[in-house]
Amino acid sequence: MADKPTVPTATATPTPTATPAAGRVDKVATPVTTTTTATGAATSGKTVIADSVISKVAGIAAREVPGVFALGGGAARAFGAIRDVIGSTDLSQGVRVEVGETQVAADVTIVVEYPTPMNAVAEQVRAAVALAITDLVGMQVAEVNVAINDVHIPGEDDDDESVPAESRVQ
Repeated sequence: MADKPTVPTATATPTPTATPAAGRVDKVATPVTTTTTATGAATSGKTVIADSVISKVAGIAAREVPGVFALGGGAARAFGAIRDVIGSTDLSQGVRVEVGETQVAADVTIVVEYPTPMNAVAEQVRAAVALAITDLVGMQVAEVNVAINDVHIPGEDDDDESVPAESRVQ
């Protein structure tokens, strides 16, 4: 008779520390994840996901929201433009995460396209980032803070060199 495939059923039983850490996310003393197979055998282990991976997931989710022109502050966008030219886009630009054992807190800095309602874009970014972290990473989201540091006006930053500038002198 062939072996039965394993059916994972994960149960996490973390024990929170007595006093919460000064950070925004939980700090768990000893996480234990148990996976039970169809044959009844149990395996345990720990999955570690790098902070940079969670930042990328959050950055990709935020960029997909309509009305978001770019992520990051002025200096970060300037370095990002240089990276884009050489083909090395930083998907976590403008995103900072704080990761605990089971929770994540994220800070996202965005540039909104004019005339998109900024509050609506911020709420959509918050929802998209929380959903992506929950679904793809499998961690709880403690908070997602959105900072809007600029507004992009179409045509203002576009360099259209095909139209010659009118001369101001004769």
